[in-house]
Parts: sequence; C-alpha cells; structure tokens
Amino acid sequence: MFADCEENPLPTYCSGEVVSCENVKEAVPQGSVFLLKVTTNQLPAAGQFFMLHPERSNYLLGRPISVYHVENGADGKNVVYFLILLKGNGTAELNHLRCGDKIKLLGPCGNRFYPSGSDKKVLIVGGGIGVAPVAGFAETLAEGSYDFYASFKSGCYGLDYIKPNKLVITTDDGSVGVHGMLPVALTEEALSSGNYAAVYACGPTPMLAYVKQIAEKCGVQCWLSMEARMACGVGVCLGCTIETTLGRKRCCKDGPIFDSRVLTLEKPADSVAGIKVQPRREPLAAGEEPDLSVDVAGVHFENPVIGCSGTFGFGTEYASVFDVNRLGGIASKGLTLEPREGNKGVRVWEIPSGVMNSIGLQNPGIEHFIASELPEMMALKPVAIANLSGSTMETYVEGAKLLDKTGVPMIELNISCPNVKAGGAAWGMTCSAAGDIVKAVRAVTKKPLVVKLTPQSLELNKVALACIEAGADGISLCNSFQGIAIDVERGVPVFENLKAGVGGPAVRPIAVRLVYELVEAINQLPEEKRVPVIAIGGIATWSDAVEFIMAGAAAVEVGTATFANPLAMVEIIDGMAAFMKRKGYKSLDDFRGCIQK
Repeated sequence: MFADCEENPLPTYCSGEVVSCENVKEAVPQGSVFLLKVTTNQLPAAGQFFMLHPERSNYLLGRPISVYHVENGADGKNVVYFLILLKGNGTAELNHLRCGDKIKLLGPCGNRFYPSGSDKKVLIVGGGIGVAPVAGFAETLAEGSYDFYASFKSGCYGLDYIKPNKLVITTDDGSVGVHGMLPVALTEEALSSGNYAAVYACGPTPMLAYVKQIAEKCGVQCWLSMEARMACGVGVCLGCTIETTLGRKRCCKDGPIFDSRVLTLEKPADSVAGIKVQPRREPLAAGEEPDLSVDVAGVHFENPVIGCSGTFGFGTEYASVFDVNRLGGIASKGLTLEPREGNKGVRVWEIPSGVMNSIGLQNPGIEHFIASELPEMMALKPVAIANLSGSTMETYVEGAKLLDKTGVPMIELNISCPNVKAGGAAWGMTCSAAGDIVKAVRAVTKKPLVVKLTPQSLELNKVALACIEAGADGISLCNSFQGIAIDVERGVPVFENLKAGVGGPAVRPIAVRLVYELVEAINQLPEEKRVPVIAIGGIATWSDAVEFIMAGAAAVEVGTATFANPLAMVEIIDGMAAFMKRKGYKSLDDFRGCIQK
C-alpha cells in the first residue's frame, strides 16, 4: 500500500467484492440509506473516501463515498463499510449490488482526520449521511474522549461503533432525541463550556456553516469534511474545487477535510447564469392532479409526450405492450409519396448511450398509409401526426395534397432525415431550400404544419425562422445527428451510406442547447409570429422531458428510449405528474421556459 509523508494511504485502482448491501432500517424514510460492505486489500484512514464503480454499470463515473467502518480480515482482505444515501442514479445502482458482485475501487482518496494531540476532549458533529465519516473517525479515538452530536431530519442511524462520553441526537420531527435542528442542542454556550480541544464535523453545508461560526467564535480549532461533485477523485479533473480564502481548492485532493478558517461556505446562489432559482411552492393538495395538457399549433394534446417518428411505427405495434392511449400523440413512420424498401446492409448499430440507424425511410407509401394505417391511428386516443418526407419538391407537395384530404390532425414536415441519399436533410440545410419547401407545402394544405429540422445545419436558427416565415406552425427539433461507425475487424464502414443517424441519451445535452437557443430566437419575434417547439433528442426519463420544457419546449417526442424500455413514455408521463405535484406546479406553463432569460 502506498502512503504519503504523513502516512496517508494513497489511492490505487483495484477490484473488490460485495459482501452485502442492505437498507438501514433506522433511516427515515425507509430505503433512503443503505449499508454496502466491500472487500479490498486497501486500509483507508479515517475521513478518506473511495470512488466506487460497479463492474457492470450503466454510468461512466464512479461515486465518491466516505469510509464508515473497517474490519480487518485475517486473509489480508479488509471489509470496508460504506453508509450511502440513495440520492441519484449512481447511488441507486450501488444500492442494487448483491453479495458476490464485483466492484471497482479507486482509493483511498483525500486527506484524513487527525487527533488533536491534546488530553482534552474533542467534539464530533455529524448531520444526516455526514455521520458516516465522523463516526469512522470517532472509532479511532479512545473511549469517552469525545462528545458526539448527531442531527437528522427523522430517525437515527450510523452510531453503531462509537463510544462517546456524551451522545446527543437531534431530529427535526422529534422522532429521536431532542426535537429540532442542531442549534437547539449545540449552542455557543454548550460548545464553550465543553472545553473542547477541537471540533470535527461533516454534514449539510448550512450545518457546517453554523458549526464553523460558533467554533471560531469560541476560539476552538474546527475541521470540516466537505463534498463536491467530482470525476476523478485524485485531483486531476479540477471539477470539485471549492472556494477558500487561499483560492479554489480541490475537494478530493486538498480535502475533503479543511481547516474551517479557510472555508467561505457561501449560501447557495439564488441564481445561476443570471437565471433565478425557481421559487419554492407548496405541493399540490391531496387529490389535486396537475394539468399536463398542451396546445400545439391549435391542436390539443392531453399530455406533452409524443411517440417519435421512426421509432413507434403507427401506434398499434406497441398496443399489446402498454396502453398507447395514454400518450399525448403519435408521429407516424416517415412517409413518402411512393413506397420505399429503405437502405441495404446494416441498419441499426448500438453505441455507448445510444443507437445509430440507417433505415432509409422504409414505408408503405402515403396512399397505403391513408387506406390502411391512418384509420388505425385515428382510432387511438393520442393525436395522430403524419410525418411527411420526400425526395423532390414535387413528391412533398403531392404527398401533402393527399394528406390534406384526410382527417389527420397535424402534419410533421420532415426535412431532416440523415440517412437518405436524396431529399431529407438536404432540404433543411439552408434558409432558401427550407423556406421554399415549406412555402410549397403550406400552399396545398391548411392543416397545422410542424417542420422537423436537422441539427446538421450551420445556420439552424435562421433555417427555423425561414420556415416560420414561410408558414410553419411549429418546429420539431432535432432529428438524428450524423455519425460514422467502422467495423474494425473488417476495416470497412458499418453502413452502406457511410454516415448514419445518431440518437439516444448521449445527444440530449446538445439537443437541449439547440432547443433553448431556438426558443430564445423565436421569442425575439413579435408575439403573433411565435410558434411552439417540439423537442426531440435522447429523452429517456421524466427529468429529461422536464429539462426540455424548462428550456422552452411545448412538448417532447420520445424515440430511442422506447427500444430500451417500451414503458419509457408512460413512465415519463407518470414521473412528470409526480414531479409537478411535488413542486406545486399546476400546469406546464408554471415552469415552461423558466431558464429563458
């Protein structure tokens, strides 16, 4: 094992094996905290942490978790205990580990807690999950040589291995110990009269700010264990820096334990990038349901979730899998005037966090669609949207004429398909071409016309504005990005057309930016000329959908996610409803475009 000159164990990369992973019964609410036990040949010091990453993981980065307790094994293997708060996707994945599962560990990382070197007692303070690292430190001290204050919202956990002189527990709801937050028990007077040599604390930032304040006022040395989002854990990514009086310091390398006197512990900002944090609202009353409905180009949708063209067929294919009538809308497979067989060769290629496709607009043709598939779509409750594509202006126009005679409520004009040799995205690359095709189609149909654009255009917002000027009632953005995949064994491209469309979670942040910037541009138009934007791009969860709506989208289309999880869209609808109830949002308008300046 490597160590620095102060005998802090240094990080190495190794494999461990899960001994057990169980929920902590005493934590409230049930299932919010779990105890993970992992074998490793590493022996961390009190206060250090590991970057934990299951060998089978859906996520790129490990999660930094502080050491709670260590048992030394006779075989040279140690069992390290991690007390973990179930907070996000990464910790949820750790929570699903079971005995025998393999896990990668980078660590131990960071510095350590040091004893005060005095004969006087010390004070240890833990708040919530922050109890774990300070409880681990308490174990290294002599029995009765410290007082321990533990503060929780409700319930009590993480105190199994400590032996303090005095233990004080506070809970916000009074379920255990003193009723109230930490200051009701740990006052400035209590700290001063304790005659402590030092204070060691870990917990929520407001709690640490309070401990720092009273410790410094009483002239007691105070050490605080901090946390920050990080990628590497060893000091190279510089993603976890925190503000100090000595400049920005790395939480993972210079910390996580800092002398309180160098920390600023500023209050959370009330704005980010000049955009104010959403004001807190009371949750919706019991029995009160949020309104998820939205009107797009004059067409009413019961909710903003639409099955994306090319990924949901004509709506009936998934009818035996889930209740498709719960969707807000369904965009048909891309339709052309003539039937098409599509591209030859490989058509689908999985990539990290996504899929590449080169289908080539295979479809039965518009006349067949009108006679066979459209009646089935119209029989469903979701709004039926006909996705119209073509190779030439004439085929677009003739297709629009045929669709105009039907009862389909909306046409999505596809000038963005990335994997056809003629037409498709070529029409959406320039303002003049896009404006011409929209104007021609607009002249032969009175139906609401939403134009689906490609992200490949170098003047995307100008193209969108040209489409609006030419008569578009809305914009859907964005179709697949273009990419290339290579078969390295054969040394040839995967796809016959060389380039193919890229979709899935990997493209979402880029798509959010494009939607945000387009909405921003549209908002500069006179109010009577503004049109709604339907967002597309890597939406897989309710929070993904909320992101786009906060960026300004009116509705969302879900595509690749349905292949991975056929229930994705109904889960998105239910998740959005639960989010809105929790946040007190009565309608989508309460948060739509909230990050627009």
